[in-house]
Amino acid sequence: MKIFVVEDERQLCDDIAEDLELERYTVERCYNGLEAWERILVESYDLVILDLNLPGMDGLDILRAVRREKPELRVLILSARSTLADRVAGLDLGADDYLTKPFALEELEARVRALLRRDFASRDTALVVGPLTLDTQRREISAEGLPLSLTRKEFGILEYLMLRAGQAVSQEELLEHIWEADSNPFSHAVRMHISSLRKKLRTALGYDPIVTKIGQGYRLEVRT
Repeated sequence: MKIFVVEDERQLCDDIAEDLELERYTVERCYNGLEAWERILVESYDLVILDLNLPGMDGLDILRAVRREKPELRVLILSARSTLADRVAGLDLGADDYLTKPFALEELEARVRALLRRDFASRDTALVVGPLTLDTQRREISAEGLPLSLTRKEFGILEYLMLRAGQAVSQEELLEHIWEADSNPFSHAVRMHISSLRKKLRTALGYDPIVTKIGQGYRLEVRT
């Protein structure tokens, strides 16, 4: 899952990004509102963490534009504007959540998990696909009840495939949601990480649950 952190306080922005990377998310960061909006227009993000007081373009203006151009994109506002009127204004404009500064990173992590869980059919903290279980709170994956040790990219690929189990996911879609914007779209990175992930799954499950669909991409098909 790819998260975009937009915050002009560089140290805070970097702290948030590094914390979420430790939670195995792909994270991009930006310190300027106008640059952030230009990137939102062309990149695919699963969640935007958005400050309001930004140079170049105000956060509320970005939120208005997001709801006009990409209404499905989830937005979590971070702001020192803590009055009830400010919070109501942000939520009325379409923010999915509003967190006032100062805040604990643990609370931010919990709100991020809650927003990203909207991809699940239920509100459970675990995503289960056959013998695979992803704990969205601990950010851990197990196979047949045993921990599965994955790199951050492998974790992101398997998480995305589990969220779309039974559906074909293209290499381009994986690049958009798991890799950073400046990644080379012509590299073999996806195939290399898929190959490594397949070996680990084959060892854990006794078979490879990732099926390659020619012309479509990859599909997760587990045995029950």
